[in-house]
Amino acid sequence: MPLPSPEAKQLLAWYDRHRRRLPWRAEPGHRADPYHVFLSEIMLQQTTVKAVIPYFHAFLERWPAVADLAAAPLEEVLSAWAGLGYYARARNLSACARAVVERHGGHFPADEDALLALPGIGPYTAAAIAAIAFDLPASPVDGNIERVVSRLHGVEEALPGAKPRIRALAGDLTPRARPGDFAQAMMDLGATLCTPKKPACVLCPFSGACRARAEGAAERYPVKAKKGEKPQRFGVAFLAVRADGAVLLRTRPDTGLLAKMTEVPSTQWGAPPREPAREAPLAAAWRALNAPVRHVFTHFALELQVWRADLPADAPAPGGCRFVHPRDFSREALPSVMRKVLAHLPAPARAG
Repeated sequence: MPLPSPEAKQLLAWYDRHRRRLPWRAEPGHRADPYHVFLSEIMLQQTTVKAVIPYFHAFLERWPAVADLAAAPLEEVLSAWAGLGYYARARNLSACARAVVERHGGHFPADEDALLALPGIGPYTAAAIAAIAFDLPASPVDGNIERVVSRLHGVEEALPGAKPRIRALAGDLTPRARPGDFAQAMMDLGATLCTPKKPACVLCPFSGACRARAEGAAERYPVKAKKGEKPQRFGVAFLAVRADGAVLLRTRPDTGLLAKMTEVPSTQWGAPPREPAREAPLAAAWRALNAPVRHVFTHFALELQVWRADLPADAPAPGGCRFVHPRDFSREALPSVMRKVLAHLPAPARAG
């Protein structure tokens, strides 16, 4: 039995009653600040709204305009980002802000193609800024929208191969009027009703037009290809602590995973190291702590053994390293995996 076609006006009417109040969203009838949209969309990639909100406020307090962010040293941006994860986003944030200032005089271009040409902005983010900040008829497709569209149309092809078709279907659904509100409505629908588990189909404005609901199989969509297990890597982190409480740290290389972030010196991450002491940053009485650190990155899982050495207060830092007191950790761009390593310090010493 054929189903009626979903209509944008149904969703917009629902959105007008149930829209989420988020700090980067403009009030009804007002245009969103492009910088706020840009900042929030970069932060929200692979991160929850709840986790992003305090970072969003902190960034705006420190850098209220894109020109302020562009003028900030990358190290400061990385430090402010620490704990939010996926640190390439922070580098992209900085690079894009600089490009907006250099190429567009500090104003985001009101053009989807021009937005896409900025560093660190992909098709989704360009479409989101174009639609939400400039009300252009663009169709951003994030995970929430992907789920809504795949259920509406009963898309049988598995992700990620189905992405082009889902984007096309989302584009067909996007109205010429209020495309920015429509994009946000689709995001809200996926976040609040059309959830991955136990979707609230009876409350959905698209329920009568939804193929997945008609099949009684909403949770089946989107269809996803089976994922292989993440490869496992190993290493040893060398926690060198001076008598005055300072800890040996260093900055990672300018490129690669966690580029320019602060780390506790460690071995290469790969096969279990056979002779870790050869890679220690300095000669000391190292002892292994029986509490490995485990962390999952996008493409691999990591297990770090933690070795500790206690040094005199006047111990010098070896080349490429520096001693940092825990009270100054907040100034360092420490990724989550390194915060886990530093959690092996006594509680008073960790406070920063």
